[in-house]
Amino acid sequence: MARKTNRKSNKKSGGKHPGDSPSERPLPKKSEILDFIKSSRGKTGKRELGRAFGIRGAQRVAFKRLLREMADEGLIEGRRRKITRPGELPPVAVLIITHIDDEGDLVARPDKWQGQDAAPQILVVSETAGRNSASFGVGDRVLARIDRSRQDDDDALPPYRARVIKKLPGEHRELLGIFRRLEDGSGMIDPVDRKMLREWLVEASDCRSLEDGELVRFRPARGGRRYGPSLATISARLGNIGAKNNVSLIAINRHDIPDRFSAEILDELDHLPALSMEDREDIRELALITIDPADARDHDDAVHARRDDDSDNPGGHVVTVAIADVAQYARPGSQLDREALKRGNSVYFPDRVVPMLPEKISNDLCSLRENEDRPCLAVEMRFDAQGRKIDHRFKRAMMRSCARLSYEQAQRAIDGRGDERTIPLLDSVLKPLWDAWRTLQKARALRNPLELELPERKIIMDDNGRISDILTPERLDAHRVIEELMICANICAAETLHRAGAPVIYRVHPAPSIDKLKTLADFLQTLKIKIPRSATIRARQLNDILARVKGSEMEELVNETILRSQSQAEYNIRNEGHFGLNLRQYAHFTSPIRRYADLVVHRSLIRTLGFGAGGLDDRQAGQLETIASDLSDLERRAMTAERETTDRLIAYHMADNIGGRFGGRISGVTRSGLFVRLDDTGADGFIPASTIGREYFFHDEKHQALVGEHSGEIHRLGAAVTVRLVEAVPSAGALRFELISRGEFSKKADRTANGRRKERKSAARKKSMKSGKRRKSSRR
Repeated sequence: MARKTNRKSNKKSGGKHPGDSPSERPLPKKSEILDFIKSSRGKTGKRELGRAFGIRGAQRVAFKRLLREMADEGLIEGRRRKITRPGELPPVAVLIITHIDDEGDLVARPDKWQGQDAAPQILVVSETAGRNSASFGVGDRVLARIDRSRQDDDDALPPYRARVIKKLPGEHRELLGIFRRLEDGSGMIDPVDRKMLREWLVEASDCRSLEDGELVRFRPARGGRRYGPSLATISARLGNIGAKNNVSLIAINRHDIPDRFSAEILDELDHLPALSMEDREDIRELALITIDPADARDHDDAVHARRDDDSDNPGGHVVTVAIADVAQYARPGSQLDREALKRGNSVYFPDRVVPMLPEKISNDLCSLRENEDRPCLAVEMRFDAQGRKIDHRFKRAMMRSCARLSYEQAQRAIDGRGDERTIPLLDSVLKPLWDAWRTLQKARALRNPLELELPERKIIMDDNGRISDILTPERLDAHRVIEELMICANICAAETLHRAGAPVIYRVHPAPSIDKLKTLADFLQTLKIKIPRSATIRARQLNDILARVKGSEMEELVNETILRSQSQAEYNIRNEGHFGLNLRQYAHFTSPIRRYADLVVHRSLIRTLGFGAGGLDDRQAGQLETIASDLSDLERRAMTAERETTDRLIAYHMADNIGGRFGGRISGVTRSGLFVRLDDTGADGFIPASTIGREYFFHDEKHQALVGEHSGEIHRLGAAVTVRLVEAVPSAGALRFELISRGEFSKKADRTANGRRKERKSAARKKSMKSGKRRKSSRR
């Protein structure tokens, strides 16, 4: 309509406008077009160029021909809506953040680059602090607005600056798989993603040197449809997962977890800051001990307790928690520090550990070895007879551990079964620790934190890197002693920094969301347990539920379901409290060897309390929101990688038992089927709904069950089942079961099934009537 109106108005005004004819206004020179593209800050396409140079009417054809000629000469590139000079970046583009420079700033490159020279580096400029601006980091794809760096900027800086508009989903150009050689010399790639259970064929000419079991990166071949598996080409060989401790290679490569330290970082380890007693207290005479798992390689916390000799505090205790002073060596801005931040945390696989810090730091200089001097940050806490904290004091010190014990060793000594190592320590060191802990339990009971009891299975590996056993270690009082003392030390760190208004990364745990509380309430109602259907709930109320099911066959399931209802704990510069621990403020302080957040808290304490070198600098203090967000993401990455590796190892372990029968419980119910967790191994597998019985099973979401449409047979969450293993895909950690046992039956379920049948028939009838009406309409 607009075009017709414009043509009519042109005729009324006497025809063509001045300049409509090419002879009346010459086309712009190529140099003028290039100058305009270079100076343009907005979108530059053919339409914008036409408007800028007044191109009208028949002149448009000649102008398009000129642009096509410039493109053929390599002067410009792009499409109709976006034209740039070769080697120039458009005002808005997709970037990949590649690394952090020496100044700690993010640097990116274009996701797609067609220039003849190397792709330019782009400095990612931080905007004002905000939740969205803190959500991207190294490896992310982002949409960004791009500007040229100013002429007066440092020549060493990247030529472009970018301001992120939004983070984009990652693109998987390459996939991971396990290579398997076929008899004809070709190969097959098995997936490592359980959501992508398909195979890819590799032609013999592309895989002559590959061996069975190699982890590879590959690209699916592009092309038309073909029968059989799709073709793929190998782009990288990453190691043979059949070798010892290599199953975790899959998760390491899939999640881009750095597992090697560069030569520059290892060289920096030879020039670490010298250790001295300046700004340190000498607490080497204090009988601190470390209590850790028997197979622990690093020891970053030591503890000591004694009766308080202050007459004003009868029955009270003085407890000291000393933590390795990693900030002594990992200084802000160093290569070591940048690498630790990039990793965020150590990753603990059953077959290996990928540490946050090099072994010289984590297993030597900062490991609190027995009878060796070590720098530490210590907090001395005074508690009254009811376990209430009276006061606390931090100190930067030099310590010496008097003993290294395992949890089991310490517990045996307390239980009267000491050995030659623990008997001399029993009265002077161990008993005072247990006495202090029992006092602290009184205050804990009043605080009433969430008391989930979930068995943690431990995988025992053999010399070939395969599972030899899966155990559920007993939860000892020794574990609870150390756990409670670490919580107290973390509380002190958060309180000290909070009162001082100092920079801090809090460990926050929001209360469960309304949706999760509703799902939990629906599940508990099936067990005839009621909880308030309100927007808020307290940990105490959940503890009451846990107490009701304790000792019953539903105990583990209810614990797990309540755990699933919880929000994800995260790192945040805003103090939002910790729901699970029922604390107003909490920060991680006790594990700086394996968590970067703890190192940041150490640095802030050093800076705030005037403890000398290695404190938080202004630059990093201003980046804490971004760092906190990145650390939360890296923690989730580590948890996912650890879980996937455990699933793969168990699938390898189970692969020799195809056809075997196992007992388990239904751990998840979805429309597509049942998830089952086996009793003995804790292995998780799936039963497709289509394989259950000979009828249609519908999903009863409220009661978290699958119900047979005709029989009313029920398979509900938590029910004990017997299954047969029918398939194992170790590379993806996937198990598929067949249900052998029958479900339960009830009149209520039968009525529900009858109602659902009627609903399905009614829906089918309506659909048929609608389609019939459409056919009649089309005939008309």
